[in-house]
Amino acid sequence: MTTEPIVEQGPSGGPAGVVTDDQLVAMLVDQALGDGLKLTGEGALLQQLTKRVLESALEGEITDHVGYDKHDPVGVGSGNSRNGHRAKTVITDVGPVEVRVPRDVAGSFEPQIVRKRQRRMSGVDDLVLSLSAKGLTHGEVAAHLAEVYGTEVSKQTISTITDKVTDGAVERQNRPLDRVHPVVFIDAIKVKGTCAGRRR
Repeated sequence: MTTEPIVEQGPSGGPAGVVTDDQLVAMLVDQALGDGLKLTGEGALLQQLTKRVLESALEGEITDHVGYDKHDPVGVGSGNSRNGHRAKTVITDVGPVEVRVPRDVAGSFEPQIVRKRQRRMSGVDDLVLSLSAKGLTHGEVAAHLAEVYGTEVSKQTISTITDKVTDGAVERQNRPLDRVHPVVFIDAIKVKGTCAGRRR
């Protein structure tokens, strides 16, 4: 997909104004198809959009962290500044996506959208757990993710994801109980009878 901005033009050739979300999506799809780009799969539109959204969010995070916009002279001599990027591949619902994660000189930047050492977005974990809960084996889950999402997830990774849930359940079952548990018993008796010749 090209990186040229999409601008909707009016009848006179100038900008037509604000573009709605639906119009923007339609233009992106039309442009992608016109460029011969697939919508899903390896290197497809959804993967590229996911990459751009994640990288934009990461840039916003480091801007908040260092306190000034990129190339802003305010950052000169501020004590901390941007220090390039590092490439990182994360597994998402639309397949593996390589993102450029910004760094800072002080090494104190802790991104939240894609955390340090994080290799999978939470949606993938949810998907693995959902498929496992439906009775699929680890091999079947791996095959499903590869076939439908183009995402290579090893059986060991799937096992790690499901073990986290199992560990959490065991921890909850073995947690110490409170000394006092308030209990409310609600009881009622229904009595049928007659009053003034009418049954109640």
